[in-house]
Formats: sequence, C-alpha cells, structure tokens
Amino acid sequence: MILDSGILGTNVLADSTSLIVDVSNVVDGITTTRGRNAQADTFQTGTLTLRIVDQNGDFNPQNPASPYYGLLTPMRKVAITATYGGTEYPMFSGFITSYTTTTPKMATDVVYTTITAVDAFRLFQNSQITNVTLAAAGDLPGERVNAILDEIAWPPSQREIQYGSTIFQADPGTLRTALAALQTASISEYGAIYVNARGSLELHDREFCITSQALPPVLFNDDGSEITYFNAVWRLDDTLVYNSASITKIGGTAQVAQDQASIDEYFLHSYTQQNLVMDTNQAALDYAQAYVASRKATQTRCDAIELDLYTPNYNDGIIAALDLDFFDPVEITTNQPGGSTLQQTLQVFGVTHRVTPNSWKTTFTTLEPIIDGFILNSSLYGVLDTSVLAY
Repeated sequence: MILDSGILGTNVLADSTSLIVDVSNVVDGITTTRGRNAQADTFQTGTLTLRIVDQNGDFNPQNPASPYYGLLTPMRKVAITATYGGTEYPMFSGFITSYTTTTPKMATDVVYTTITAVDAFRLFQNSQITNVTLAAAGDLPGERVNAILDEIAWPPSQREIQYGSTIFQADPGTLRTALAALQTASISEYGAIYVNARGSLELHDREFCITSQALPPVLFNDDGSEITYFNAVWRLDDTLVYNSASITKIGGTAQVAQDQASIDEYFLHSYTQQNLVMDTNQAALDYAQAYVASRKATQTRCDAIELDLYTPNYNDGIIAALDLDFFDPVEITTNQPGGSTLQQTLQVFGVTHRVTPNSWKTTFTTLEPIIDGFILNSSLYGVLDTSVLAY
C-alpha cells in the first residue's frame, strides 16, 4: 500500500522477528490506538485493527495451500511501521488476538480478514504472580519493575526503564497480575508506564515527567503559519480537577492533602490510591500534595488534535504525525471568529492512526503534564505551592 511518498508496511507476523511477512499490498485498512486514560490516570492497552483483502484465502487458518498455513494462531507477533522520506517509524507492536473472515454478498464478493491485536499489557494482565524473587526492601522503582519483568521472563531487550527516586518497601507477595504490580510500582513513583510503539515496556520516573515539559514544543496553528491541522477539540470542564488526595502505602496510614480554595470553587473532587509500595508515610504525603497541587484548578484545554496526512504540501505534518509520541510537548493555536484565539502548550498522551488506501488521519490526545509546577528535592517532591494542606 503506497501512500503519497511513504510506504505503509507490516512486519513480524510470527513468534519472533526471524520470520517476517510483508502484507502491505493486501491491506485495506489500519487503525492503531495507544494512550493514557486521563480520568483513570493510567496508560491503557494499545490496540490494532488490520483489515486485509483475502481473495486467495491466505489468511484462512484451514487452508493448507496458504503460505501461512499452521502459523495463523492467536498471540502471533505483529508490528506496523510506516516509511516516509527514507525513515522508518514504528506505529504499533503487539500480539494478535483474533482473525475474523467475512464474505459480503455483493457483486464483487470481496473477502476480508480482520486481524485484531493488543500490545504487551494484555500479556502482563494474563500473568499471575505472587512472590517476586528479586524484589527487596530498598528497591528503586526501576529495580522493582525489572524484578517483576524477570519473574514473567519478559525479554531484557524489550525494556526501557528509568530507575526513579522513591525507595520501595519489600514486595507484598500477594496474588495479583503482573500488570497490576507494574502499575503499582509506577504509581508509587508518580511516574508513567506503558508499552511503546516498538513493543518495549517503558517506565518513566517522575523527574522525566517534570523535565520533559521543558522540551521545545512542536507548533500547530490553523492559520498556516505553523503546521496546520484538520480539527482540534477544545474543552473547559471539571473532569480533571482533583482537590483532595488520599494516598496510603502498604502498612501505613492514609496521607491526605486538600486545597480548600479549589474545594470552595469546584466542590470536592477526590482521588484515592491504596496499597502503594513507597517505604514511608512521608513519601505518600509528598505524592498526595503533589497530586492536588497539579490538579486543583482547570482551564480551557485542547483534548485532541487531528492531522490529515493527505493535505497538500504537508511534509512537516506527516513527520509530526509519525514522530510525535507520549510526553512530547505541542503548542496548539486555533483562531476564532472575531479575532480571538485559543492557545495551549500541552503534551501528547495518546496517538491514533486511521489508514485506508485513500486516506490517513492521525489524532493526538493532548493533556496537561502529569506533574506540574514542582521541582525535585532529593527524594521528595518539593511542593512549591504551600496552599495545599496536609492532614
């Protein structure tokens, strides 16, 4: 499938990269979605839908004449890449969950096989663990995450781990999923964990979540002065306001922080996390204070921006669509009737590609930073806003 001057390809339709199958010439549509759920405050399992024109029955698992006979089973690895200007960009890497074949009764009788896939979060969710052999009191977040991944034999080559600052207590040894254990480690650090477009697990510590905000933003403006876009969604509401946070470590007491001015203005919006693995109540209190101070107020924000890669002379837009990923800053400007503007500098926290033979649209979900307005002070968050009260 050739789109403008870029080639959209798929590779790695097998258990490992030793067997690579390029099916781009029969692909009829691709949708990939990866990103963070803003209200749940966690990254979600990435998904892929890949529709193939299957006129030869190559993707019929019961067809012995298929070149893929015996290989079409769930949990085969699949990767989507895009090549533009001689550079290959990853879009999605994960594991096939289903093959669905449909034969619409039309004059053409085109047969389609739709492949659905999910990223490695699904595998972590399916893996039950209790004791984590290499986990120990005094671990840093990266050490704990690596210990959990070792427990389920996740390849070291598919890890991109930052070590973080929060000191952890011993692993609780309770029955839970590997995904739950990984997310608990990330939350306890006030960091972020997700599967990237290359299929590797990334853990970002809270220092990265802070310093990434200072990177130069990619500029978007609908007046043509910067990268243009197809659509932007602006919103002002209270859905992301939190003015009371209760954080409890395993074996500790609830550490509560509140902002009374925010409560007076927006009413009570509560956030709760329990059974975290930081080693002290003070670390839990630091988390609560940082969370409230980051989310006690609201302002007009751009929730999403959509790019149409078939826009004429759109080189910068195509590169942005293929290159931008989580935590990358963007400045979005929308010019309104009457001469007013909407403008915000945000970060990318979600990427969706929708591709057909005649179209390619990319949607970025954009949000305010995970942590805003703080500096690191040794192992503490160093809350700058003293109006946040702790109890």
